[in-house]
Amino acid sequence: QRSVASLKFSGDGKYLASASADRTVRIWATDDWSLVRTLGEEGAGPLKAHEQGISDVAWSQDGRLLCTASDDKTLRLWDAESGKCVKVLEGHTHYVMSCAFNHRGTVVASGSFDETVRLWEVKTGVCLRDIPAHSDPVTSVAFSRDSSLLVSSSYDGLCRIWDAETGQCKKTLVDDANPPCSHAQFTPNSAYILMASLDGRLRLWKYREGTGRIVKVYKGHANDKFCLIASVYPHRGPLVVCGSEDGAVVFWDVQSQQAVQKVAGRGEAGEGGDGHCDVVLATAVHPTRGLVATGAMEGDRTIRIWEDTKAS
Repeated sequence: QRSVASLKFSGDGKYLASASADRTVRIWATDDWSLVRTLGEEGAGPLKAHEQGISDVAWSQDGRLLCTASDDKTLRLWDAESGKCVKVLEGHTHYVMSCAFNHRGTVVASGSFDETVRLWEVKTGVCLRDIPAHSDPVTSVAFSRDSSLLVSSSYDGLCRIWDAETGQCKKTLVDDANPPCSHAQFTPNSAYILMASLDGRLRLWKYREGTGRIVKVYKGHANDKFCLIASVYPHRGPLVVCGSEDGAVVFWDVQSQQAVQKVAGRGEAGEGGDGHCDVVLATAVHPTRGLVATGAMEGDRTIRIWEDTKAS
């Protein structure tokens, strides 16, 4: 009923979770795109649903749990099968923007407007670490492939890499221009970090060398206001995909940095391209099939599924 803030495929690719500012998460079956269940409506259980909009959703690797991050300053853990809320994680003092499970599903990381990154034990709901990570709101958190590292991004223009076990900062990545960082994630092989910034640029960092260096820059989308979630599409190319504030969806070749496809946005009456008619906040890539999901803000409120007919 409101903005689609985040999209995530389950680890086995059977389901797509969509989180919304309407305080719900919807789970869709990827074989026929039917709605399986909605988390956060009546019947959420005794722990109840979020009181404000949801900014992010994450699956545990085994698909049994989902985590949601909300403007109500909490995170919630949900049983994916029953749709019941099983734990409420409380401690942040401002909007929670991002959440992520480690590979084993034993720890959840969260990033908040309170400028901290927190690590939570899934089994008990206890906060294991409260890290004063940045000097401005934290916009995203993500684990590396083996979950030994955690990356966070912030409006302070910094992207920080943390030891996920100790909570120690191992490296800080900062561009000379220092634009606010709206999202960061490790590439599928964890050799690089893809960072989105509010200057209409996506930067690919080789973070292991020295202080880290930018090896690729992708541009051609509009982004100076909202936190857009970019993704790496590994099934061909590989490609980088990101939404745009004009409703477009853009695909870049990772190596050449050239935009190989731009699906233009459309007007509210449906005129224009095949894209969305409002800001495209979220992208998600299917783990095995040539599918990309995109979701947009209030003026659109739709999820679109893009199929790569050339995927190997």
